[in-house]
Amino acid sequence: MAALLFEPYSIKNVTLPNRIVMSPMCMYSCSAEDGVATGWHVTHYHSRAVGQTGLIMLEASAVTEQGRISKNDLGIWNDSHITGLKRISDAIHSAGSKSAIQIAHAGRKAMIDGPIIAPSPIAFDEQMKKPEEMTIEQINETISAFQAGARRAKEAGFDVIEIHGAHGYLINEFLSPLTNRRSDSYGGSQQKRYRFLQEIIAAVRQVWNGPLFVRISAHDYHPDGNSVEDYTTFAKWMKEDGVDLIDCSSGAVVPAKIPVFPGYQVKFSEKIRSEADIPTGAVGLITTGIQAEEIIQNGRADLVFIGRELLRNPYWPREAAKELRTEIAAPKQYERGW
Repeated sequence: MAALLFEPYSIKNVTLPNRIVMSPMCMYSCSAEDGVATGWHVTHYHSRAVGQTGLIMLEASAVTEQGRISKNDLGIWNDSHITGLKRISDAIHSAGSKSAIQIAHAGRKAMIDGPIIAPSPIAFDEQMKKPEEMTIEQINETISAFQAGARRAKEAGFDVIEIHGAHGYLINEFLSPLTNRRSDSYGGSQQKRYRFLQEIIAAVRQVWNGPLFVRISAHDYHPDGNSVEDYTTFAKWMKEDGVDLIDCSSGAVVPAKIPVFPGYQVKFSEKIRSEADIPTGAVGLITTGIQAEEIIQNGRADLVFIGRELLRNPYWPREAAKELRTEIAAPKQYERGW
């Protein structure tokens, strides 16, 4: 049986050359603190495309200057960012891969000068800054910022957009009852806590017709927080609202002990895929081709997101293919070596 990991995968109007995705990972490498992509970013992402990863997803790119995790984050809050992002997308395409970008707002986990914002005025921990509770005007401005970020992503030539709704950043803060203590139409019930993400999805869909992913933290690892059952419900709503794939991570909305082991988040992807009837991506300590193939063959996810393993080895797909006794084409320039 041929390896499914290396079969093309079509989602909406885009066909990926294989089912391997480079997971978004912050590089903190905008040296001028202006959010503009540098030569580092071009080389970093292009090299993974040369290594035959099917979909290259850029790191969390801030939709507002205030929404950066750090001063050195990649940005998509200004039209001046489009040129640098297009250089990266074009470089990825030149190696035969598809390009994606994750659009994000850090919320209370922003480590920048000046005030920071969140659904409720609760700091992440004793070391982090206390955020200001967002007004309705600020909520509307942030939804518009996500829409503008999506427009810029389209202009920069990306094939896929992912909305960052995980890891304790702003959207995740609205979804979790641990961080959202609002009593208005954006807090309280599960439906009200989902409203912020729902309105972002609707705003993005007004300017974007391509594949739309959402990364989630499928478990808060806290007895009073969200679990995968809650996110199965959210996933059903996201599917109705026009999301094409759920990228299933977990944790980081509050300080918590997370039981980490190989493939520790795959069970979340499997449950959501089955019960919400929506394509999913699995991520987290997936390190070998055999492990990735098992996930795809057993229907536990549609795509496999590889993170740190691709930092260690830009040519991980080649190693995975050798493990699975599958031939993949070498980049023309590397045929003598591969």
